[in-house]
Amino acid sequence: MADITIIGAGVAGLWAAWELRKAGLTPRILDRNGPPGPHGCSWWAGGMLAPYCEGAVSEPAIVAHGQRAAQAWAEVTQVSHRGSLVVTLQRDRAELARFAQRTRGHRLLGAELREVEPDLSTADQALFFESEAHLDPRAALLDLTAALQAHGVTIEQTEATLEDIAGPVIDARGLAAGLAGLRGVRGEMVVLRAPDIRLSRPVRLLHPRHPLYIVPRAGGLFMLGATQIESADRRGISARSTLELLSAAYALDPRFAEAELLETGTDLRPAFADNVPRVLARGRVLHLNGLFRHGYLLAPALARQAAEYLTQGIKGDLVHED
Repeated sequence: MADITIIGAGVAGLWAAWELRKAGLTPRILDRNGPPGPHGCSWWAGGMLAPYCEGAVSEPAIVAHGQRAAQAWAEVTQVSHRGSLVVTLQRDRAELARFAQRTRGHRLLGAELREVEPDLSTADQALFFESEAHLDPRAALLDLTAALQAHGVTIEQTEATLEDIAGPVIDARGLAAGLAGLRGVRGEMVVLRAPDIRLSRPVRLLHPRHPLYIVPRAGGLFMLGATQIESADRRGISARSTLELLSAAYALDPRFAEAELLETGTDLRPAFADNVPRVLARGRVLHLNGLFRHGYLLAPALARQAAEYLTQGIKGDLVHED
């Protein structure tokens, strides 16, 4: 028999199950779509574990909790600890200086950039966030699912509402939870195959109009993203966004013009007004929500605080009681 039921098998729900199991509870996971796949926004993430970079535009809680994400993920999946780079085109050099002022945990690279990332030929300066990391989000979801299954925790494909379930519940359904104050933020991405380009860590290109991040994956694949649109539109990626992403990638390395376009995708990321995730305690229900674009970065911390609240009554800074 389960001690607690989790609705939602995205990154938040899976991490909640993992932390509850470690705390000695038996979780049950329900999801209307079953195991992780392209039906959820967790599938379309970049997989950057970059708390210091996010500090340029995020609240201090994101930086503080995100610093432990790489260590947490390493319990269940492969994590690449190669840092991340932030660059600009020469005409936008002022953007790099502004980013440096808003963040910490970096050092400025000049000539030594060629030693760190030899294929990054269009940039002559970069901010190197050496302690940051990244992972393949799809592999990570599948690895976390497999780790849970190894401990007897499976995902049941079923449509469930809070009224259908007796006992304590963790609701990790994202926008489907229908929480007041939660909004959808649209993101768009493309996946390219460019085997002639070799990058070993995520690269962020600062640009006044078209910022871009490129995350390398195995087999010569690269995930490109950056768009952040205040919209709950669930349609496919727009032609404008595709053009902007590919143009920015071409500006960073002209060889991307010959890359094979494998995949495009969109997602709606749930966010509260301050873009900080919360554990909302409402009676027998804990809502884990508002992960915004920090799903992989903040899910371990959010789940850990939920488990501590349930098992020890500890109210962490991400926990809010109604």
